[in-house]
Amino acid sequence: MIDIPLSALEVAMVQTGTRAVDTLRDTAAFAQELERLGYHRIWYAEHHHSPAIGAFPPVVLTAHAAASTSAVRLGSGGVLAPNHAPITVAEQFGTLAALHEDRIDLGIGRGPGTFDEGIARALRRGAGPTTDAEYREDVASILSLLVDEVALGPLPEPWLLASSTAGAALAGKLGLPVAVAHHIRPENTRAVLDHYRTAFTPSRWCARPRVLLCVETVCAETEEEALWRGGPMNVVKAGLLKGVSDMPFPTPAEAAAHPFTEEERQALAGFRAQQAVGSPDTVVRRLAQLADETGADELMLTTPVHDFRDRVRSYELIRKHLG
Repeated sequence: MIDIPLSALEVAMVQTGTRAVDTLRDTAAFAQELERLGYHRIWYAEHHHSPAIGAFPPVVLTAHAAASTSAVRLGSGGVLAPNHAPITVAEQFGTLAALHEDRIDLGIGRGPGTFDEGIARALRRGAGPTTDAEYREDVASILSLLVDEVALGPLPEPWLLASSTAGAALAGKLGLPVAVAHHIRPENTRAVLDHYRTAFTPSRWCARPRVLLCVETVCAETEEEALWRGGPMNVVKAGLLKGVSDMPFPTPAEAAAHPFTEEERQALAGFRAQQAVGSPDTVVRRLAQLADETGADELMLTTPVHDFRDRVRSYELIRKHLG
């Protein structure tokens, strides 16, 4: 039913009642479990100053997971270019690629990774938001420096993350594979894909348009259990709808007791309908539908649930259902 690679996006949620060190311990175990299950790659997202998501640099998590696995591809999804000097990004991921040949990806994104303007400015040493031109220059510099600085060794595989038509057009123009953030802005997916494929120019990095689609995916034995496990992320999303980003990641029981407004319920149901949440049959059918509708070459699943075992179980059920 699904004949393209399946991968995972790890956002390193810090569960209520746990410490950041517990989340870090789980990242290596998570990578080992997904390697055992046959997932193609795992990416780590960059976030800052959030009580729900750990501020763990993707390059560090990539190195940590690579040291305890042997086959699964690993990398950033993504490292946020405006927060880093291009040469630093090139050197860090070039070094990882040299240490773990043919296993390292460099997914590059634009956002600040935080809703706190003070933290965003601190990351950029006092500078304001990055302009389109500055972002294009940063990405081009990273690609150029990868070749110049690591020319004698293996290179990481670069990707550009996109949730807007501008990002998609840039990925196409540079001839990069694109990772589409369907799990964040599903309403933009069709336009993003159209702009990317129209703008695509072959490059040393990619000979043809290549699309990875990231989908929020929660799979459990029953529909009801999947909704229960996915409840905590609904609380986080409801907060974001109000412009509130400082809430912790609740337990499923806390989420079930959360007083959602009717407007929030409708918005969350609309978002969930565009993702993949439910029993194995429901989830696999939905993922196959998304792959068919978008022509994606790969699906990346992100599963923001509270318990580490439940998160691994979600990926396990999907693999088991696919045989």
